[in-house]
Parts: sequence; C-alpha cells; structure tokens
Amino acid sequence: MLGNLKTLFLAGLVGLGGVAAAQADVTVEFWHSFDGGSGESLGKIIENFEAANPGIHIEAQNIGNYNDIVAKLQAAIPARRAPDAVIMEVTRYGLFADRGVLLDLTDYVNNDPLKDDLFDFAREVGVFDGKNYIVPFNSSTPVLYYNKDIFARAGFTEEPDLKTYDDLLAVSRQITEKLGDEGISGIAAPGQFARWGLIMDNDSDLIDSKTGEILIDSPNTIEAYEWMASLVHEHKVASADGVTKENNGRDAFLAGKVGIMLNSTGNYTRSKKALGDNLAVLPMPCNKVCAVPIGGAGIGILSSSDKEVQDAAYKFISFAASPESNAIWFSGTGYMPINKHTAKQPLAASAVQDKPGITVAIDQLDFARGRPRPPVVTWMRASEYDVWQALALGQRDVEDTLKDFAERTRKEAERTN
Repeated sequence: MLGNLKTLFLAGLVGLGGVAAAQADVTVEFWHSFDGGSGESLGKIIENFEAANPGIHIEAQNIGNYNDIVAKLQAAIPARRAPDAVIMEVTRYGLFADRGVLLDLTDYVNNDPLKDDLFDFAREVGVFDGKNYIVPFNSSTPVLYYNKDIFARAGFTEEPDLKTYDDLLAVSRQITEKLGDEGISGIAAPGQFARWGLIMDNDSDLIDSKTGEILIDSPNTIEAYEWMASLVHEHKVASADGVTKENNGRDAFLAGKVGIMLNSTGNYTRSKKALGDNLAVLPMPCNKVCAVPIGGAGIGILSSSDKEVQDAAYKFISFAASPESNAIWFSGTGYMPINKHTAKQPLAASAVQDKPGITVAIDQLDFARGRPRPPVVTWMRASEYDVWQALALGQRDVEDTLKDFAERTRKEAERTN
C-alpha cells in the first residue's frame, strides 16, 4: 500500500467475552498554498468539516506557492510520497491530469447536488479534455488597487482615469515625479497574473484557450510586453525589485511605497488590513478590449490514493465549496464566491457591506474568461519568468525575445502533446 495512505484502525475489547470492535478513521493529507488570513480561513473550514465528519481528519500542509506545489508534487510522485488531495492552479493541473496523476472526478461531481449550485465559470475551470479533475476553491481575477493617500499627495483631487495603458503610465509618472524623493514609485511591476490580464485587455493572449494556438509572438502580445517592460527600464515608474521577485512589488504597495498595484483579488484582505480606508479597488484597464483571466485554484485528488481516502477527500472538497464554507473563504480572503448561494450567507453579506471594493472581481465576470490547460502551459508559465525579467530589465529586445520564446513553446507543445 502506498505510503500516503493513512488509514488507522483502532481496536478495543468490548464486553466480558473480549469481542473486538474496530473503528476506521481516515486521514487525508492535503497540500495547499495558503498562509496568513487565508490560512486562518482554511483552518476554520477544516475545523467545521472535521466537526461534522468525526471519522475524517484533514492533515493540511502549506507547501508554498503554486510553483512550489508543482515542483514538489513532481518530485513526490516517483518517491511515492504524494499527498491525497492538492490545491492545483487552474492552468497547471492539465499536466497532471494528462498523465493520470489526478483522479477523474466526473462521477463524483455528476452525483453531487453541489454541481448545480456552482457558477458556470467555477464548473468550467475544472474540466480538461471533457473530464472533471478539480473542483474550484479559490477563484480570482486580477484587479487594480491604488492608495488614495498617495494619489492625494501626488496632486490628484479626484479619481483619475485608469482605463488604458496611457492612463496608467500618466498617473504613475505623476506619482513618481511628485513623491519619488520619498522612495515612492508610481506602480508595482506587474506579476505574471497581472501580465496575463494586461495582454488580454490588449486583445491578445499567450495561448488561445480554445484552439491552443501559441500567441506569444502576436503583435498585440508583443505590444503589451513592450509597454509593461517600459514601466521599469524606460520610464522608471516601477521598481526593478518587483521584477526579480514579484512579491516585492506587492509588499511595497502594502507598506505604502507604491501608488498602483495590479494583482489578484485574493490580495484584497491583506491590502485592506494594511491600508484601511486608503485602499481603493477598480476593474482592470480595458486598453483595447475589456478582458480578464480567471485565476486561482481548485482541489484535486491523487489517483494513487486508496478508494476510501479518495471518498473522504471528495467529501471535504464538496464541503469546502458549500455556501457556508465559501462565505467563510470569501469574507476572509476576498477571493470570488464560487457558489450561487454564498451571497445569502450572513458572513458574505457583511463582507460586501463593510469592505468596499471586495466585489470588483465579481463585477468583472461579464468579461472574464478561463485560460488554457494543456500540459505545455506549465512549462510556458515557468519559462516566462526569466523572459519577463530580461525584458523588464532592458537586457533583451522584446520582439526578438518573444518570437524565440513562442517557437520554443511550440516545440514543447509538440513534445508534451
């Protein structure tokens, strides 16, 4: 039996005749990527689940970010040290589904009344090659955050337009010019999720989600990268620190050292805690079109786990997607509701009332769309970080670099598919 199966049998003598009775307790090892407030919200959901299901224990482990999970899962599988359930980012689970690592959850989902309670986008993100491999847990879109105090100190007496590339650059320049001597920059260098969103609202993509066509070297993608890179090495309104380590840009925004941040709605709660009433949230810019990527992750189950562990894991997944659990998650983190009935929960209603801006990501759903999930996406996303760094730091020509990256991605797609 594989080492990740943790079924414990407790036996005791019952009665004078010494008749043995046994009770099975199932432990589900669950890898996730949440800490801070998100970790606390997850802990509450797990606590509630275990109280309602005393025969099941969820052994939750924070493995790191999405990249860490992919790398550690790839190492754990051949060593037979994989978990039973795992958080998988919505563009990267296809690699593991394609190789039979993730369990096909289609029958579980089809027999679960929950499926009719999920929003369409939430059901769609878990489907790869016509089968269901993950159930969404934390769903998000990128949004635009800004610091009201910094805007006021930079001379903005009312909210400026922040709808196009030109708008963002103009505002970022004014902030940097007025407050740069205080160590304040106009905008944080966009992280990969935000970069994907900026490419989409420039009417392009990295890979077409329907056809699988590689669009990395399309004119609109090249134009988007040229503009994003110029924020750092040409206009110097974004710090290079946020290029070499993406979280540096977020942390600088939270510390009141950056005027604008484009980031996941999952950063809402920590941003609100850091900036209080100075936090403002707007939709992503619509440079040529209005379009944003749906991000976040869902929970999948390992095909190598024992059947009763798989059953227990799915029971937890379904519980985590219930309106009660989803309200805990939404109100505690800012990630979007995935259940149609979440908004009726008191916790969710209170969050909407008390936290202005928490619903911006939900408001963007009219023009949000899922991203591709073929195996090559995992490779492409891992490789894109080095490409972006070279472009943002002005080390390589944007067009030539992206054409080369596109060709390498096409070759990798042929190899992996």
